[in-house]
Amino acid sequence: MASREAHDNPIDIEQQTNVELKEEEFDYAQRAQWLRAAVLGANDGLVSIASIMMGVGAVRYDIKTMILTGFAALVGGACSMAIGEFVSVYSQLDIELAQIKRGDEENDKVHMPNPFQAALASSLSFMVGAMVPLVSAAFITEHKLRLGVVAGAVSAALLVFGVLGAKLGKAPMRRSCIRVLLGGWFAMAITFGLTKLIGSKGLSL
Repeated sequence: MASREAHDNPIDIEQQTNVELKEEEFDYAQRAQWLRAAVLGANDGLVSIASIMMGVGAVRYDIKTMILTGFAALVGGACSMAIGEFVSVYSQLDIELAQIKRGDEENDKVHMPNPFQAALASSLSFMVGAMVPLVSAAFITEHKLRLGVVAGAVSAALLVFGVLGAKLGKAPMRRSCIRVLLGGWFAMAITFGLTKLIGSKGLSL
C-alpha cells in the first residue's frame, strides 16, 4: 500500500526530500556560523587581552599588575561581548519575527536565533582566548622572560585560530594563518610601543 502511494505521488516524495535537504543545509550552515563566531570571539579575547598585558608590561615590571589588569580586561571584555551579541541577535530575532508575521517568509521558530545562547557563547569564547596570555604569564616573575612567553604563547594560539578559521571559511590555510598572526603581532606591538612612549613621558603610574 505504501509503495503504491509512493509510486502514485512521486512529486510529493520529491518535495519532501527537498525540504529535508534544505533543513539539513540550514542546520549545517547555522552550526558553521556558530563555530566561526566562537573562533572569532576567542581570537578577539586572545589579541585584546594579550595586547593590554603587553602594554602594561611596557611600563610596569611586576607580575601582579599585569595579571590584575589582564583579568579585569577579561571580565570587562566578556561582559561587553555578551551584551553586544545579545543586543545584535535580539534585533535580528525581532526582524525575522516581523517578517514571518507579514508573511514574507516561512520559517520555524525552532530555528530562530537565541539571544541568550549567542551572548553566552560569545562571552565564553572570548574568555577562552583571553586565558592564553593570562595563564602563560601567571607563574613567570622575570619581566623580560614573561613578555617573551606571552608573545610566544599568543603566537601559537593565533596559528591555531588561523587554521580553524581557514577550515570553517574554506580559505587558503597559509594565507589565513599569516593574516591572523600578523594582525595579532601588530596589535601587541602597537600597544606596547605607544604605552612605552607615554610611559617615557612620565605619564606611567
